[in-house]
Amino acid sequence: MRQTTKKLLGVVAISMVTSGLTAVTTYSISKRQLEGESRSFETLFKQNTSQPAVRTSGAGVQPVDFTQAAESSLHAVVHIKCTQNSKVQTMSQGDMPDIFEYFFGPQGGNRGRQQMQSQPRVGYGSGVILSKDGYIVTNNHVVEEADEIDVTLNDNREFKARLIGTDASTDLALLKIQGDNFPTIPVGDSDALKVGEWVLAVGNPFNLNSTVTAGIVSAKARSLGVYNTGKNNGIESFIQTDAAINPGNSGGALVNVKGELVGINAVLSSPTGSFAGYGFAIPTTIMKKVVSDLKEFGTVQRALLGVVGGDVANFLQDEKLKEKVKDSGCNDGVYVNEVPETGAAHSAGIKAGDIIVAADGRKIKSMAELQETIAKHKPGDKLTVKVIRDKKPKEFTVTLKNSQGNTKVMKNVDMDLLGAAFRPLSSDLKKQLNLSGGLQVSGVTGGKMKEAGITKGFIILKVNGQAVNSNEDMENAFKSASRSADQVMFISGIYPSGKKGNYAVDLSEE
Repeated sequence: MRQTTKKLLGVVAISMVTSGLTAVTTYSISKRQLEGESRSFETLFKQNTSQPAVRTSGAGVQPVDFTQAAESSLHAVVHIKCTQNSKVQTMSQGDMPDIFEYFFGPQGGNRGRQQMQSQPRVGYGSGVILSKDGYIVTNNHVVEEADEIDVTLNDNREFKARLIGTDASTDLALLKIQGDNFPTIPVGDSDALKVGEWVLAVGNPFNLNSTVTAGIVSAKARSLGVYNTGKNNGIESFIQTDAAINPGNSGGALVNVKGELVGINAVLSSPTGSFAGYGFAIPTTIMKKVVSDLKEFGTVQRALLGVVGGDVANFLQDEKLKEKVKDSGCNDGVYVNEVPETGAAHSAGIKAGDIIVAADGRKIKSMAELQETIAKHKPGDKLTVKVIRDKKPKEFTVTLKNSQGNTKVMKNVDMDLLGAAFRPLSSDLKKQLNLSGGLQVSGVTGGKMKEAGITKGFIILKVNGQAVNSNEDMENAFKSASRSADQVMFISGIYPSGKKGNYAVDLSEE
């Protein structure tokens, strides 16, 4: 489970960041997709209609009967086991862990480099079956380091899962198991949830399968700052609930009394690491868009407004920032602190100092609400934004952009595009050329490598300034470059003859 922090300023101009995954399935992109069209969640994820619907209204009845909602939900919530295989690490004396000094005292002298094999690491979480053909949503933090993913259904059937794609910004991931006629949960509208409404949390806390807890919606559009890290600006608009959520519930279902999925349980706010009052779930309004993109494109088509700012309420509480908003007449909304010139908001005419009070016809009180509203859209969509400027309302129509500053479809690029095979550098070759590492091109059949002039035998030392010593390093460098604005891999290295080479491999498709 994630722990929480609090930040004043949020960022709406958010780029997608891919976490360190061992494999992400790549899909071919059709002409229709390249033109920016995409299919709806309902089209992409076929529900199992053979299941009886829960008839409980959930309104005006006390006490509420949870039995039908729990029974229908349990079968579609799965147990996820993630294994990170053991890895051999080469460590210099200075890299050795402190435990060695604890047992043996300070280690003097240079004892050279040593190899250590780490033990396999196993983690557990939950997931929700979205379609009868076996697509499962879970949290990115559940599967991000996994080499193997095992899924166990409520009826104890076990499956190997394939990772389809992940999105670190929303902490969501999409898996696939082979089969058909799997049980599903109807997907409800999290926007329709009301504070005080009863909900169930369904998952596998503490590795205990098929656990249901009940509570109410304590708050909506809650932002915690837990997904804002040095490498990632997260999208947060959590449903807060007092239904007990503990480690292992991550990726499980938040369900209303009608048995509809309204959120994916993700975050535990606790000083102890266990339930202490509140848990937080990702609303289905965000989840539906993300998993649909992951299935269709392999990556999220993230729409960006292009402003940096924070909640007006937070500005009013800070004496250093209060002057910026005190004369606006607004007690809530989003204060626009910066408007990057390449962003969609700047093109539409929004300026620093504006206060966003509505978007898409929805009243905006906080950055979390603004992020949730934008997260439903794709690049190229038009968004109506209402601001307060000089105490007067103004309305703008913004054409949303992606992280590259345009409206094109973003996609995962198949590494086969390089048209080359690679192998780690042999010990003899390292010794001959006085190299500590590198990755050798063992064959070139065509593709981007051949176009750039790289031939068999070339030893790759760096890609875009990062050292490359393994196929995994190369794959990570490729993924990073394929998502960059220029989509170019700058490769430097050396041939066995000692001749040095520098190449620019253009990954963009004509």
